[in-house]
Amino acid sequence: MMVENVQEVELLADELKDLLMEEDTEKFREKFLEIHPYDQAMFFREQGYEDRVRIYTYLSPLEMSDIMEYIDLDEAEKFITEMDPRFATMVFAEMAVDDAVDILKELTKDEVASFLTIMDRSSAEEIKALLHYEEKTAGSIMTTEFVSILKSQTAKETLQEMKEKAPDAETIYYTYVLDEQKRLVGVLSLRDLIIANDDEIVEDLMSENVVSVSVGRDQEEVAQMMRDYDFLALPVVDFQNHLLGIITVDDILDVMDEEATDDYSKFAALSGTGTKDRDSNPIQAAKKRLPWLIILLFLGMITASLINGFEETLEQVPIVAIFIPLIAGMAGNAGTQSLAVAVRGIAVGDYGSEKKIKMIMKEIATGLFVGGSCGILVTFLIYFWKGNIFLGVLVGIAILVTLTVATLSGAIIPLIMQKINIDPAVASGPFITTLNDLTSILIYFGMATAFMGLLL
Repeated sequence: MMVENVQEVELLADELKDLLMEEDTEKFREKFLEIHPYDQAMFFREQGYEDRVRIYTYLSPLEMSDIMEYIDLDEAEKFITEMDPRFATMVFAEMAVDDAVDILKELTKDEVASFLTIMDRSSAEEIKALLHYEEKTAGSIMTTEFVSILKSQTAKETLQEMKEKAPDAETIYYTYVLDEQKRLVGVLSLRDLIIANDDEIVEDLMSENVVSVSVGRDQEEVAQMMRDYDFLALPVVDFQNHLLGIITVDDILDVMDEEATDDYSKFAALSGTGTKDRDSNPIQAAKKRLPWLIILLFLGMITASLINGFEETLEQVPIVAIFIPLIAGMAGNAGTQSLAVAVRGIAVGDYGSEKKIKMIMKEIATGLFVGGSCGILVTFLIYFWKGNIFLGVLVGIAILVTLTVATLSGAIIPLIMQKINIDPAVASGPFITTLNDLTSILIYFGMATAFMGLLL
């Protein structure tokens, strides 16, 4: 019986905790295995070290491998290294090969070598075959646990072979068809295979319109392909079209989560620290954040120097100083909004050459409309507040110009970075904000200096 009600799971968690303390192995197993592996994983990760050690002794390697599938990689690394090494290798052997490789890549070379040495030879060979692929490529996220057949087989032979291979395959919804040289030539769906006559040849049943990716393809591009084609799995081939493995949709969901986290980290100027920053100590976190902050500090110093250059304007019309935060803040916010639109469009592959120009024109129009609306509003507010219509017009026009420029820069900078093969997410919010501070101050004080006679 599987426990599905959330409240039941929460009540059972308290009972499981008591059973751990009582060291009642039999009852713990009975209750623990009633709940879904995800809920098992959530309970497991909340336990202290001593209770986790007990759980390792209560569960089989297969049961533990089911739990590890729902554990984040940074935590999985910790849990694997605290297990008895022989038990850990048996857990690896029960896991999908690509999932085991993902965890091993988080470990040190010495730890990996130690595990591979005591692992059974067949499992070790499978894992070694995937470990050497470059990070964040199709090869690094593919699995070798798939079903492939020859195009000369009959439907009956294929069904029999699938029954034998299915228990070890990660998915059987697609069967990949190879020629005599083991090159990928087609794909056969499970549905088409089931309804076929026993003596029909696979070559006559398969679809030759098979989409594949090269082993070195970037994982983000693979994710976009699977999203665009609505695939459950995607074959991975070498330069001679030999089938090396497949990428399944559950791996792509992990990739999407990883890429989204990475982009968000860059967007926040965290140097791609990702979620691991939350678990690091203050010194480690500071080291990861400092590079961008130091760059922004120097940009801020340039802004301060600009203001210093307009010292004469400030001496004669000091009232303009009180609107510096308003001008700079609105420019930074407008630029960040535009940046978010541009980065997302690039990330999901929405922009071709024509769409990029259309997006830029749209952002310019948006900047003009938003800037004009805010400029008119602030003109009247300043007039009623300070009784100086010329000051209101000056700030209003400055907001119109700076918001338009900020919106345009937020759209163009990511496109330029993409063109020179730099991740557009690096055009982070703090970077755009500081850059727009600089340009907005230059525009504002330039206009104030030009029309200073009207303000006196």
